[in-house]
Amino acid sequence: MAPRWKGRTAEAKALADPMSKIVSDLQSSLLQSDAHASLSGSNALLPVEPQHAEILTRACFGRPIITADKVNQWFQLSLEEAFYLSHHLGCLKITHHQGTTCTIAELWQYMKSKIANFPHYYKAYSYLRTKNWVVRPGSQYGVDFVAYRHHPSLVHSEYAVIVLSGVDGRLMVWSDLYCTIRLCGSVAKTLLVLTVNKNGHGTVSPTALDGYSVEERSIRRWSAEQNREDPVAAANGTKYDI
Repeated sequence: MAPRWKGRTAEAKALADPMSKIVSDLQSSLLQSDAHASLSGSNALLPVEPQHAEILTRACFGRPIITADKVNQWFQLSLEEAFYLSHHLGCLKITHHQGTTCTIAELWQYMKSKIANFPHYYKAYSYLRTKNWVVRPGSQYGVDFVAYRHHPSLVHSEYAVIVLSGVDGRLMVWSDLYCTIRLCGSVAKTLLVLTVNKNGHGTVSPTALDGYSVEERSIRRWSAEQNREDPVAAANGTKYDI
């Protein structure tokens, strides 16, 4: 399925401003400002100045929290986003509610306590992000994430992503798989299944993530009506019955 750009100039704008550069600019900006976020349940809250809010929005990390204060702004980060900024990009410090800065090990344990199978979800999230896909929550489509080629203001999401750990049993029943594929088709998305394999590595430390592997499968609904003739053969007057 080809990207569905929003407007005639959207693709050119995306090519002129690649997501890899935007994320690199965000990394530099947060490092220079010594950014700190605080844990709040299953999210992290990041106070930002207007210029940081602008680059966070361009990079598609977090969601702004609307307040009456126009100077001091806040962004709400998912745990996957917060850990990616802290662990992978190394540009964000995260604090406990007591105000002390978390170590990566403490952060890892906290996030595992808040989200079941967090190591698998984070591995899938970081796998896509490092390939410069924009990754956003997919709950409105009944999936784990949705993946965009660039900023959502320029292009529609291309993939509906489900993360499998190999033991959770999702999509093992044919009716579940069929319903998911039909839903993805109705919203013009391809189902992308990411199976995260631990390969014998545990979840005690985030260093185990290096030993994980990700197997990807894209699944589309096949339509007999749309595929019953070879266009080239049909143009030459040859028909094949199936």
